[in-house]
Amino acid sequence: MTAVQGTDVDIPTEDGTADAYLSHPGDGRPHPAVLLYQDAFGLRPHLKAMADRLAAAGYTVLVPNVFYRHGRAPVVELPEFIDPAARPQMWEQLTPLIRSLTPELAERDAGAYLDWLAGSPLAADGPVALTGYCMGARLVLFTAAAHPDRVAAAAGFHGGQLATDDPAGPHVAAARITAEVYFGHADQDPSLPEEQIKRFEQALTQAGVRHRCEVYAGAHHGYTQADTAAYDQEADERHWAALLDLLDRTF
Repeated sequence: MTAVQGTDVDIPTEDGTADAYLSHPGDGRPHPAVLLYQDAFGLRPHLKAMADRLAAAGYTVLVPNVFYRHGRAPVVELPEFIDPAARPQMWEQLTPLIRSLTPELAERDAGAYLDWLAGSPLAADGPVALTGYCMGARLVLFTAAAHPDRVAAAAGFHGGQLATDDPAGPHVAAARITAEVYFGHADQDPSLPEEQIKRFEQALTQAGVRHRCEVYAGAHHGYTQADTAAYDQEADERHWAALLDLLDRTF
């Protein structure tokens, strides 16, 4: 494992400035870039630790605050350990933020994040990889579809509402994706029932997308997030193995 350096950075967008966290190997040289999309709870110490773990494996990792239009992170005050069942008011604050980030805004922001990485001396030339969690899994799909020539690999974990009846839903974006895709679903996730899992994979298959989708038995929505009640260490380590395998093949 490599020593890493993490810094807070600001990214100019069409709608303002997105605060973000950048983690990279401490050698100061360019490395393959990974854009990491947050879960609903947002940019916080745990996500920075995830970025550091990826950086230690040899990558330059950018984690933007996708809710930047509503303020700098943390946009919503969070406890050290997040138990949504005990904090219903937290979801009252988060839900409007999530809904406000439309596919159009997400795709526009993605261009700004990718442009920033392309201009960074710490990011290697060429396409980047994406990984996203919870709502971030949807952002991965919108980004890969909107910028197919700039994304080589796209991973998503415990994503919800991936293949609803919405004609503008994330699964519809599959037709524009050229990256290799890996998704790890939680089988105890009410936001992604079995029919959506099947519809999502069918959309990838019909679009000719290179992909692998796996269902993590016994895992709940949010299984990678160690600062939440949903965390599942076994499923989380499986996620790391799958993600690093994808990145190794990509770069």
